[in-house]
Amino acid sequence: MKINQFGSSGVNPYNRQQHKVDSLKTSSAKATDKIEISSTAKELQQTSQIHLERQKKVDQLKAQYEAGNYKLNAEDTAKSILNYYFKK
Repeated sequence: MKINQFGSSGVNPYNRQQHKVDSLKTSSAKATDKIEISSTAKELQQTSQIHLERQKKVDQLKAQYEAGNYKLNAEDTAKSILNYYFKK
């Protein structure tokens, strides 16, 4: 008596599944990530002239404070605060 198989004969479904997994691994290994930084972002990363001037001013004030020479004018400070909040 002879028994014939229906469908694909002699094909192991587990081998097909393993082949799919292997092909996914090789295709994902070929893909690489890429990043591009815009020219605007590159400019922002550079130290600006304003930052350098501000740092110099902070260093000068710090030296004056440490030496005991820094005098604060309360009226000018109050006016500056009011101008900041009410004249914007």
